[in-house]
Amino acid sequence: MSSALLVALTEPGKLALDGADYAITEFPYRVGRESRKYDTPEKKALFADKRSPANKPNNDLYLVEESELINVSREHFQIDRGDGGFVLQDRGSTLGTIVEGRTVGGGNAGGRVVLRDGDVIIVGSPTSPYVFKFRTGK
Repeated sequence: MSSALLVALTEPGKLALDGADYAITEFPYRVGRESRKYDTPEKKALFADKRSPANKPNNDLYLVEESELINVSREHFQIDRGDGGFVLQDRGSTLGTIVEGRTVGGGNAGGRVVLRDGDVIIVGSPTSPYVFKFRTGK
């Protein structure tokens, strides 16, 4: 099966991925909001990847919401293998996940869509700062 890659299309996305793109090597790949708050960027950088072994992380990628408007749920979506390729599964998020202009999930209902090479993924509402392109390799 082909490989998967997330490519950030926005600056907040690049910061979250720690670069412009990220190769997904383990599935499911879970994405959600960072619920811990930091009062300085230094503390955020220091503790961003330190989670207690007793508290298994809920996500592989944590997105930080800086504004009052929350787009990202704590457990927002995941990418997994399935249907002969890759699928995006909304994990019961509040606003849903937009894939190629179509909202998947929302209202805590969940939902599922097959991902295709080049699909644009917006986490939450159309004004979300987190926009990615899904890429596959052969």
